[in-house]
Amino acid sequence: MLVDTDTRSLTYVYPGERGLYPRMRVRAQLEYLARLHGLAAATARDAAGHWIERLGLAERAGDRVEALSLGNQQRVQLAAALVHDPELLVLDEPFSGLDPVGVDVLADVLKAKAAEGTPVIFSSHQLELVERLCEAVAIVNQGRLVATGGVAELRAAASHRRYEIGVAGAPAHWPSASRGRPSSTRRRHASPGRAGPGRGGPTAGPCSSSTTTPTSRRSSTRHVRPDG
Repeated sequence: MLVDTDTRSLTYVYPGERGLYPRMRVRAQLEYLARLHGLAAATARDAAGHWIERLGLAERAGDRVEALSLGNQQRVQLAAALVHDPELLVLDEPFSGLDPVGVDVLADVLKAKAAEGTPVIFSSHQLELVERLCEAVAIVNQGRLVATGGVAELRAAASHRRYEIGVAGAPAHWPSASRGRPSSTRRRHASPGRAGPGRGGPTAGPCSSSTTTPTSRRSSTRHVRPDG
């Protein structure tokens, strides 16, 4: 797909693999990338300086990228995504490789960009960050979109999914279901005293139900929610 200069200056797609020049120094590289996106030399220099400070790279600004730790290389890549002030951010696993301080810094940056009106879409398997940052979520399983909605909405929907476990040969007076009406039921049979498929938990009775959030679903695209 060909992208013209105007479109390139408006968007940034952040790759999962780093797209940096390893032998270039951090500040020079950010200025160069900003110029590629159409910024004037002075503006590119100021923008590079701003993101170097904002992302905690000031002490390493004169170092070659290849000499940095993986976490700092990730910060440089993020600076490259932000240096030209794009109108749309599309980020693939942007928190990968960051230490807790770096995660907090980037989370604050993305919330600030969203508050300014910049659409931010990112993929992540770190669900605690998704809950913390996103106002809308799309869940993809094996390349197929399986659910969309707000975080609270999806959590509420998952809370109604129940699994019923049956024990072969259980006496008739044992309960056959828990309270409520399950919206989705899978019956698993086992010999008394043994856990069935997915064994490992205690068996308190012949039939029990528990509220479970499926673990096979993985997050794909996220829209960041602005503060407030």
